[in-house]
Amino acid sequence: MQEFELKNNIKVVCRENKNTPRVALSFNVAINEPEDIAGVYCLMSRLLLQGTKNRTSEQLAQELDENAIELNCDMKQDYLRFRFVCLNEDFEKALEITSDVIKNSTFEEFEKEKIKMQGEITAELDSAKTKALDNYYKTLFEGHFYGHTYTKMLENIDKISKDKVIKSFEKIISEGKKILAVVGDIKEEEVKNLLNKYFGDIENSNIKEQNISIPVLKEAKTVEIIKSDAQQAQIIQGWIFPTFDSKDYPVLILTNVILGSAGLSSRLFLELRDKKGLAYTVRSSYEPNQKCANFSIYIGTEPKNIQTSIEGFEQEINKLKQIPVGEEELENAKNNLIGKQQFITETNAQQANQLSYYGIMDLGFDYQEKIIQKIKDVTSAQIQECANKYFSDKFIVSILRP
Repeated sequence: MQEFELKNNIKVVCRENKNTPRVALSFNVAINEPEDIAGVYCLMSRLLLQGTKNRTSEQLAQELDENAIELNCDMKQDYLRFRFVCLNEDFEKALEITSDVIKNSTFEEFEKEKIKMQGEITAELDSAKTKALDNYYKTLFEGHFYGHTYTKMLENIDKISKDKVIKSFEKIISEGKKILAVVGDIKEEEVKNLLNKYFGDIENSNIKEQNISIPVLKEAKTVEIIKSDAQQAQIIQGWIFPTFDSKDYPVLILTNVILGSAGLSSRLFLELRDKKGLAYTVRSSYEPNQKCANFSIYIGTEPKNIQTSIEGFEQEINKLKQIPVGEEELENAKNNLIGKQQFITETNAQQANQLSYYGIMDLGFDYQEKIIQKIKDVTSAQIQECANKYFSDKFIVSILRP
């Protein structure tokens, strides 16, 4: 794995994986400012593949299809990502198209895409689980950029202008920190020359510091939605937790595995599904962003079981607080987590996405090796200590029921 900088000082990491037929690139640009209108960034990312000064949206789609290039633009909470996968011989073609999208997008299909986005979001919110999660996130992150959910976007979509979208994109590209990752059967010198040719003139001399606050949850709150056609109750309970920069991060990701993310072997599954028969699906989730993480527990259950399920969440959390995790269970959780770390980096595309993610989060490109070692070192006492420290009485409960 090699690291170098382009002529405009964009940092690049390049990993050569010999005898692989497809090469992958991931280009991340940090978001420094929260959007002032919910939905601006989402609409912006959708418009970036809808035509450039050199290609109409139809021509762009046709050219990508003819060359078997998978090009995507994703808007994440903390960064904008361009990524592609292509055959080795089409690497330069994919670079040229991607650079054209970044430098020359016209945003001409603004009104058409806005209407399309509005319709798709409305359809998504017809899902009971999506609606409950939307209510959870916008309440947990109330008043913060992270809380700009689907319903917030729909509320504000008429306020979004084409000019606002264009200026937001220009600001992100000119002022955001940038990381490039390339993985495949390629040579560093060839990659360096081609990246300088197509990405070396992207504005990178005006990088600004992030101006995004850390979310704070001041009090517990329960929010409820009535959905008359719902067949089940959907329940999400969650907390704001520390993220990557905390020494407790490896402890918390292991706690998540033990409590509910390991499927059949997790405590929530065994206790609430197998023993009590409360649900088919019950799990926990630990989602880190740059400014904070959120830890949540989800269950879909019969409406009559709402209170029993919430009490079940509390009982399982109290066990973590009061009873040390056994060595066998802890070892199984470590093996599960380390196995997943290796599983999610099997392909060149997965590796490129992961490396650019580590770079944009300031974790270092060798973060995977570091976190695996830290996971191995976690003790049962640390899990008990963190459970008592972070599962506080300041949490959000989102309930959707018929």
